[in-house]
Amino acid sequence: MATVTLMGVKGGPAIFPGSNMPTSLLLQMAGKNVLIDAGLGVTRGVCDMGLRLPEIDAIYVSHLHSDHFLELGPFFHTAWTAGLKHPISVIGPSGLKDYWTNFLRSMDDDVALRIEDEGRVPLKDLFEFAPIKAGAMDAPKGIAATAILNDHPPITESFALRFEGDGKSFVFSGDTAPMETMISFAKDADLLVHEAMMVSGVDRLVSKLPNHSDRLRTHILQSHSPADQVGKIAAAAKVKHLALTHLVPNSDPHITTEDWTIEIRKAYDGRLSIGSDGMKIVI
Repeated sequence: MATVTLMGVKGGPAIFPGSNMPTSLLLQMAGKNVLIDAGLGVTRGVCDMGLRLPEIDAIYVSHLHSDHFLELGPFFHTAWTAGLKHPISVIGPSGLKDYWTNFLRSMDDDVALRIEDEGRVPLKDLFEFAPIKAGAMDAPKGIAATAILNDHPPITESFALRFEGDGKSFVFSGDTAPMETMISFAKDADLLVHEAMMVSGVDRLVSKLPNHSDRLRTHILQSHSPADQVGKIAAAAKVKHLALTHLVPNSDPHITTEDWTIEIRKAYDGRLSIGSDGMKIVI
């Protein structure tokens, strides 16, 4: 048995009263705990799943938009203060190395103080980085991990991820416009967690932001997947279970769970979950 917990299902970095949190998922497979993306709230989310932070075995970051990696440094620092002494593998885009270097620089005084005053191991040694690439990737023992490039302009290093273990298969779309290649990548998956956008709500979403512009609207529409297209992908791939995440918009009172379901059911009639923070799915 394997499980996936959707710890944050909101699309975009901003949070509001009543909104869900940005993207993070917890995959528990082959006796391992794998964190996928590290948006705001991920550290609390892991604890809410009943895990100690040092129990995370590997972390995958799909791309470098802040709602997918903003809390990666704070996660490591907090895990370190919670007793982390061994390296955790981090697989992600090359820019994560600069992020980690600059995070350490920002925390230099605190880290040095805690090493001297509390006898802790060096924090810098706990982040074991490997670049993500299309094809097979490093993974904890018992799990096979592969990636494909997705379509999320203007970012070029943006990936969908597939994990197999315990006789089960799980695919995470990452952030992407609809792609034909997702069909073969997700073929026969036990669970596909795919981002989804309700086009009818995009203008309302953009108009509510104080710094909104047509450029933001254009980015959202070009770089994300309308829900009806997600249903077509899931149907063509013959996935057993489809779950929606990175919902755009999120917490819009004009868009209900029924609305999301109607769009998906235009093409897909399999098991369906409309994501919410803390949703746990047994594969």
